[in-house]
Amino acid sequence: MRKIYYLLFFISAIAFAQKGKLSGQVSGSGAPIPAVTVSVPELSILIAADENGNYQINNIPYGTYKVTFSFIGFETQKKKVTINKPATVLNIQLKESNTALDEVVITGTMREVRRADSPVPVEIITPKLFKKNPTTSLFEAVGMVNGVQPQLNCNVCNTGDIHINGMEGPYTLILIDGMPIVSALSTVYGLNGIPNSLVERIEVVKGPASSLYGSEAMGGIINVITKNPDRAPVISADSFLTSWGELSVDVGGKFTAGKATSLIGVNYFNYNSRIDNNGDNFTDMTLQNRVSIFNKWNFERKNNRVASLGARYVYEDRWGGEMNWGKQWRGSDSIYGESIYTKRLEVIGLYQLPFSESIFTQFSYNYHNQNSWYGNTPYMADQHVGFLQTYWDKPIGDNHTLLLGASMRYTVYDDNTPATASADGTDNKPNETPLPGLFIQDEWKLNEKHKLLGGYRFDYDKNHGGVHSPRVAYKFAPNTNNTIRASFGTGFRVVNLFTEDHAALTGAREVIIAEELDPERSYNANLNYVLKVPTDSFFLNFDITGFYTYFTNKIVGDFDSDPNKIIYDNLRGHAISQGVSLNVDATFTFPLKIMAGISYMDVFQKEENETGRLERIQQLHAPKWSGNFIGTYKLPNNYSVDVTGNWYGPMRLPILPNDYRPEYSPWFCITNIQFTKKFDYGLEIYTGMKNIFDFVPKDPIIRPFDPFDKYTDVNNPNGYTFDPSYNYASLQGRRVFIGMRYNLF
Repeated sequence: MRKIYYLLFFISAIAFAQKGKLSGQVSGSGAPIPAVTVSVPELSILIAADENGNYQINNIPYGTYKVTFSFIGFETQKKKVTINKPATVLNIQLKESNTALDEVVITGTMREVRRADSPVPVEIITPKLFKKNPTTSLFEAVGMVNGVQPQLNCNVCNTGDIHINGMEGPYTLILIDGMPIVSALSTVYGLNGIPNSLVERIEVVKGPASSLYGSEAMGGIINVITKNPDRAPVISADSFLTSWGELSVDVGGKFTAGKATSLIGVNYFNYNSRIDNNGDNFTDMTLQNRVSIFNKWNFERKNNRVASLGARYVYEDRWGGEMNWGKQWRGSDSIYGESIYTKRLEVIGLYQLPFSESIFTQFSYNYHNQNSWYGNTPYMADQHVGFLQTYWDKPIGDNHTLLLGASMRYTVYDDNTPATASADGTDNKPNETPLPGLFIQDEWKLNEKHKLLGGYRFDYDKNHGGVHSPRVAYKFAPNTNNTIRASFGTGFRVVNLFTEDHAALTGAREVIIAEELDPERSYNANLNYVLKVPTDSFFLNFDITGFYTYFTNKIVGDFDSDPNKIIYDNLRGHAISQGVSLNVDATFTFPLKIMAGISYMDVFQKEENETGRLERIQQLHAPKWSGNFIGTYKLPNNYSVDVTGNWYGPMRLPILPNDYRPEYSPWFCITNIQFTKKFDYGLEIYTGMKNIFDFVPKDPIIRPFDPFDKYTDVNNPNGYTFDPSYNYASLQGRRVFIGMRYNLF
């Protein structure tokens, strides 16, 4: 028996001592990939493939191992391999990663194309990106894109808009699933309440897009793409709490009913802390109570045709003002407060017609009700917007793709301002605006290196007649590492003053409309260059864009002529928005990724002064220099740390005559840090700090002790009046947050 044991032990020792060889080639995009990292963690083996993508690992003990193949610009691939013979061959095909611009985008051309193939540059924010700095709304999240500035317009109620390349919110068209669901009255609040857990990605197009999406896309587009219910997690949740008392809860889930799959989500945000750190007796942040419910359905059809239907309802109660304000003071002139009730309903749908051709119909409806008081100034408004669009996506031969469509948008708007008063001012007359349009686009692949896109849109406005919006874009890619894109287009926009400019409603200044406002017209041009630099130790991606927009007419509020008034009239001159932005992504072979951006922009208007000469006026809230940065380092055991931030140079601010506050803001930076621990079963715990350097503006409100201007003639040699519009950053200081995410697939 003892001999048998010795024999078994000897055989086992021989088997254990047997070793084999693992070899093969790593390729991707049809070519070998040099210097790919090949590792076997169980054996602490780490090698690099040669210049032809070939690798070889000798003396591997027989057994089963996980082999990892990684290279910058490509998705990491793990393979389980069993070594039980002298030589084992394993060839690997790596796929390009997101760093190599492999995402599918639709916003630039209204068609699904690889981001790298799009003739129009498209920037993407994924949930993975904006989770690096958790936010309570998408309004804050889009600020992670270089050149996109979420701008707060009031220090009391904290309403804001999105500036792209220095142009104000009304020049940015906000879409949900490709449809213009957020416009006019809802622009200020449109991105609040969209559940972050239900967002698949956000696509941002800077520059002309009017030929496809209409006149409101003069400055750019933000398209919020919601998740496909078929690919969404069964359960998702994301909730965090800050030391200021902000509570954000996102919960989503999906279920199947017959041949349909449904995705439902709820977003709840509550902030009920009266904080006044600067001692002006006004709340530093608007108190809010908001709930949003979202539901989307996908229906299974023959031949994989598309059909979806979604709806969202939002209710929000927000107020800001004096610390002792209560709802009993709403609308009074005793204690100042700005109180806004918002109710909003949205319905969106997409249906592919049952033809052999690819013909799609999109439709949407939204209702927006705002019941608000700005001190003792009421603003009550209702808006209904119906939208219907049908388009035909038709390939013509191998090189042309034609897009032909028609749309109809019908807007009904009513409020208690002169905007909806009859001509003699004695009666209320809601605005009804039908806007039919036709558009055509041809995407022409000249060859593998050249692509040309031409587009034209015609809209008919009942007050201003036909509107022509041509667009042309060109893409040249001599190789996979260099891409040049150029585009040109025109814009046309009818100003909806009271729905777009919150400053006209605060009650702090009298609104003067000096004359009938004409439409705004613009000419836009963009030039973009993308350079990818792969090396053995890191991957660099440079993305530089120059932009130029010329306005023949631009409606901008005049805060300078009279401290008690905002004066609106047509521009007797011209306006220009121009600049350049640079984005740099750096991914290293060790677990570090850095993204950084810098923008220079010059936004101004030239208008005739009293002498008839053109005078240059710098635009408010448009810093010449700005930038962002994101750094991620992955630690062992699924820990990671993220550092994010935005910085801004001086921006011109609205000041009063003889104002003691500077006309330009200082340089400042808002920096955040987050630590995350991921668990294997879909759970993440994260904590961190926002605004770690505790930057807040000084003296944001002038004369906060007299918000109704009752005592301006008492001990007031400079004639100051109450004004909360001196704003360039949030008044929230340093705060700690802790949160939890969970996804079950």
